[in-house]
Amino acid sequence: MAKPMEQYTWRDIPIGCVVDEPGNARQYKTGDWKSQRPVVDTAKCIKCGVCWVFCPDAAIYKNEEGHYLANLDYCKGCGICARECWTGCITMVEEEK
Repeated sequence: MAKPMEQYTWRDIPIGCVVDEPGNARQYKTGDWKSQRPVVDTAKCIKCGVCWVFCPDAAIYKNEEGHYLANLDYCKGCGICARECWTGCITMVEEEK
């Protein structure tokens, strides 16, 4: 007889096992531990999307005006978007808590 899921340790879980419901990543806010956050100067932004392409966490989204902004619930503050931005419109600032 199988054990209830709560009684398994990480060593018991088979490779490729989905522990929770599939598609639940949005409920886990992963941006809470960042120390810096990106700020976009929309006057300089040319809406090219390079920041979106290079974001390793898929935390960049396009707003109604076509500017690319960071979803701070998921952005981890790595600064790759600011480094790759051609126009220099993204700057990293200290996170406010």
